[in-house]
Amino acid sequence: MPNLIHDPLTIPLDARSKALRRLIMDALLAAGRGHVGPAMSLVEILRVLYDDVLKLRPKEPDWPGRDRCILSKGHGCLALYAVLADRGFFPKRELQRFCADDGILGGHPERGLVPGVEASTGALGHGLSIGVGMGLAARLRKRANRVFVVLGDGELNEGSVWEAAMSAAKHGLSSLTAIVDNNRLQSYGPVAEVMPMAPLADKFRSFGFVVEEVNGHDVDALRAAFRRLPFVREQPSAVICNTVKGKGVPPAEHNAAWHHRARLNDEELGAIRAALGGK
Repeated sequence: MPNLIHDPLTIPLDARSKALRRLIMDALLAAGRGHVGPAMSLVEILRVLYDDVLKLRPKEPDWPGRDRCILSKGHGCLALYAVLADRGFFPKRELQRFCADDGILGGHPERGLVPGVEASTGALGHGLSIGVGMGLAARLRKRANRVFVVLGDGELNEGSVWEAAMSAAKHGLSSLTAIVDNNRLQSYGPVAEVMPMAPLADKFRSFGFVVEEVNGHDVDALRAAFRRLPFVREQPSAVICNTVKGKGVPPAEHNAAWHHRARLNDEELGAIRAALGGK
């Protein structure tokens, strides 16, 4: 893979990354369903954003001065829920009611129901447009809010993403950052076969973004990239995070069959427990 110090498949997970993945698996097992692969590739990206980058107040989720983070690939919401619960936006016990009739956590994130969720997403391709609108609104209100939009690489098949990208560049939205979870797999196969997006970095550059490419599981590399934002004044930024779908769950790594997974057999559960620890 180009421009990478570490292979995202082999880079080790620290205790916090494993703990967040255990929260994801607890929610999955409680519900009996969920998107495993898309959530596991996101953990380090969201962890670094919520731990080290975003201005936020977990006890005041609608604080006007907060930065906005939109999970455009809404089917990866288990990772977002785990991070939000860990940061105190809502009690961790809510994870045990994932997809339950009496719970707040659905199979896709819902604004107004889940504290900390900035946009209802899951119909792919809309998050960057929403982010552009938020960025323009902050500018009109003379606020310094930043907007981060996390997209899946398969989601980039949607034309609306590129319309939003053109608009962001036209308006010089340096407050906007597009973050691509580049795990190279979508629901029914490799992105390169379904709809090739390479050369991805050059595509974003051609649409007016300043681009950096990092290992999406390397916490230090992510911190370093996000701290340099915006990369250039009066231009939007893009961070392409090279990741592994299903990272940390050996049967799921690079396996499109784990895009959505519910029933796990004893062998699969054993492999997960061995990799992540816990009961």
